[in-house]
Amino acid sequence: MQRKLDQNKIKPVIRLSCKELVIVADTTFFSRKNGLAVFREPNLKKNVWWRDTVYETADLYRSGREHLENSGLIIKGVVLDGRRGIRGVFENIPTQMCHFHQKQIVKRYLTTRPKLEASRELKEIVKTLADTNEQALADKLNNWHEKWKDFLKQKTTNPETGRWSYTHKRIRSAYRSLKTNLPHLFTYQKFPELNMPNTTNSLDGFFNRLKSLLNVHRGLSPKRRKRLAIEILIGKINFRS
Repeated sequence: MQRKLDQNKIKPVIRLSCKELVIVADTTFFSRKNGLAVFREPNLKKNVWWRDTVYETADLYRSGREHLENSGLIIKGVVLDGRRGIRGVFENIPTQMCHFHQKQIVKRYLTTRPKLEASRELKEIVKTLADTNEQALADKLNNWHEKWKDFLKQKTTNPETGRWSYTHKRIRSAYRSLKTNLPHLFTYQKFPELNMPNTTNSLDGFFNRLKSLLNVHRGLSPKRRKRLAIEILIGKINFRS
């Protein structure tokens, strides 16, 4: 297998039968300073661009967009995990915020089992993401905020410094995240002709299987390990996607 990896010539260009793409874009990390950014076409189940990286930045995603467009491809829609700054790279392209990641953001702020009633009610609203639309969710969030607005304004003063902060900062942050991302949570409904998914699951699942397969071959040198990863990305080494 190692000899085969060394002998194979890796073609840097992915040939596609279409010029218009929907992409799921994300970055995964194998260690603290060893990451991989990938653009994947979820309908074709093909990875169309990737790059090794140490950091996940807007410039990284911008280079991916420029590569595809300079290759004559047209990005019709993008699905992202909501990381700050990345959305601006695709500001003139319909962009879908991953529902799973939105739920995870709210979960981090509210915890798995929130004790406060306001938190529990907001968590129940988030559960309906996949079964609602933008207007309905906006109405629920507005009603929730109207009910709890005085509660959210509560402040706590530090007796030592005299400085105050909002008492329920984490609940406020969870709500602000939903309000900020609301215009991008239902893009897949606004452009049904694109067949755009509402999550990054296509790429998340690929990352999980990629890591599992690479872990089977932990004894490979870094150079061969990288070649194996590229073979998988291209699709020469196939596994169920």
